[in-house]
Amino acid sequence: MSTLKPWSDVAPRLIDVAMGRTPADLVVRGGNWVNVYSGEIIPDTDIAIAEGRFAFVGANADHTIGPDTQVVDAGGRYMVPGLCDAHMHVESGMVTVTEFARAVMPHGTTSMFIDPHEIANVLGMPGVKLMHDEATTLPINVQVQMPSCVPSAPGLENAGAELDVDDIKQALHWPNICGLGEMMNFPGVTANDEKMLGEIAATQRAGKTVGGHYASPDLGRPFHGYVAGGPADDHEGTRKEDAIARVRQGMRAMLRLGSAWYDVAPQVKAITEDGLDSRNFILCTDDSHSGTLVNDGHMNRVVRHAIAHGLKPITAIQMATVNTAQHFGMERDIGSISPGRSADMILTSDIVSLPIETVIARGAIVANDGLLEIELPHFNYPEFAKGTVNLGRTLAAGDFDIAAPDRAADVQVRVIGVLENQAPTKALEAVLGVSDGVVNMDVGADVCQIALVERHRGTGKVVNGFVSGFGYNINCAVASTVAHDSHHMIVVGTSKKDMALAANRLGDVGGGIVVIADGKEIAMVELPIAGLMSVEASDIVAAKAQAMMDAMKQCGCNLNNAYMQHSLLALVVIPELRISDVGIIDVTRFEKVDLFV
Repeated sequence: MSTLKPWSDVAPRLIDVAMGRTPADLVVRGGNWVNVYSGEIIPDTDIAIAEGRFAFVGANADHTIGPDTQVVDAGGRYMVPGLCDAHMHVESGMVTVTEFARAVMPHGTTSMFIDPHEIANVLGMPGVKLMHDEATTLPINVQVQMPSCVPSAPGLENAGAELDVDDIKQALHWPNICGLGEMMNFPGVTANDEKMLGEIAATQRAGKTVGGHYASPDLGRPFHGYVAGGPADDHEGTRKEDAIARVRQGMRAMLRLGSAWYDVAPQVKAITEDGLDSRNFILCTDDSHSGTLVNDGHMNRVVRHAIAHGLKPITAIQMATVNTAQHFGMERDIGSISPGRSADMILTSDIVSLPIETVIARGAIVANDGLLEIELPHFNYPEFAKGTVNLGRTLAAGDFDIAAPDRAADVQVRVIGVLENQAPTKALEAVLGVSDGVVNMDVGADVCQIALVERHRGTGKVVNGFVSGFGYNINCAVASTVAHDSHHMIVVGTSKKDMALAANRLGDVGGGIVVIADGKEIAMVELPIAGLMSVEASDIVAAKAQAMMDAMKQCGCNLNNAYMQHSLLALVVIPELRISDVGIIDVTRFEKVDLFV
């Protein structure tokens, strides 16, 4: 693997190449230089690379070419800095860090800032260390944010592990730790929670970046208190006013386009309509599953989307390159085509549609025309990272019965309302009938059951509730051990028998996603690593993920990327209504509420 040496170690060679005293390793000739510092596109530019870094960028690099220099003719194509994803969770791709890199490198992603808080909630520090160590083996820049909130909301959920301030302090010394992951416990910050402020203080003392997560629409005192607590960015905005408020308060507004989160379009209006300075806006994905990565793209998809919604191409590229590098204090290493920086670059024939034709990372050609051209050795995860699904018993259909109070003929219940393409849910209510003391679903009104099955400690506990928005209209169930952030098992279905079958099936295979219809398994994605990630290649996982989503449609669901909506139903740090192993949670008030109104 190509290891990037520190600039200080290779500066003499870079100077010699720029001066013509020593030949370059690689020269790219005759391209249009997309300069993210000046905001220009400079034609007829040559680039010379040595030691995996840019050494010379100018009108003529003939003086840097020797007999062994590899020369690439750009042919008038645009030379764009390698793209950076400022905030993302590898586990959402259902693959390992290596397989994620394999999927995104052909799309032009050469830097990723990953927050492994999913595996942290299952395996704790050992899980985070596994992903950190895997990241250091890759030929692209993969920086790790130390998970801040494990569990995300203490008292409202119980995860498989816990991290404390001492864990954060220890990890901040690891080589690829760039800061603190998203501070999801925003009520804790505003209440001066000792643990939350201790983690932020440790990160700031280490000179690293504190990631934010303020998932409330309230831009009043709670927002101001949160900003005063120290988080430097936020990706939870969904409205123009969210982006404006964050940037005005000195935060970076991270605008995300994931597999199911479409938050770029409303927020770029802060730039295109209100004229705000784009330097403090950053693009990211947050959560992308393998099907999106393999078939649709990664950060190139986000940049294209941002351009389609009114940004100038150079501005969108800045928001996916140099803005990110500056935010994390890595401007001298990544984010631009400039001398001394890591030689990460894309060649593309069109700056708007952004086809990724050639990808160079650390001075080596790694992909051409969508195909990876280097070997990425498989990373083996140890056995302790597997076999993490412990239900404690075999579940039956009766475990999903919801007893009605006081022998009522009908009941009014709280219902989790799914919002397409958004992470928040709605707190709905419905009147449901009762038969033999058990509350009925109302499939015709799109109200089916949801259950959280405890899977870390084998307690056998099942918490039941109701959900609306999936549109399931046959006897079916979808179960997943990917259930942000504590990652118990979430089962949604119209048939309690199928719900039991689905839950037990995932217990048997050690985790994943399964779709059952009329008692038969019609799709399965096996995720044996922490119940979150596959051991298979990204293209295989993408095919299985597509089959899984097709199966959800077969059951009547027409949501865009319904699986991502499913996986967030237990995320008790995003309003309005969620389910956890504690019960039904009102996230607007951060308290447990009764299922019955």
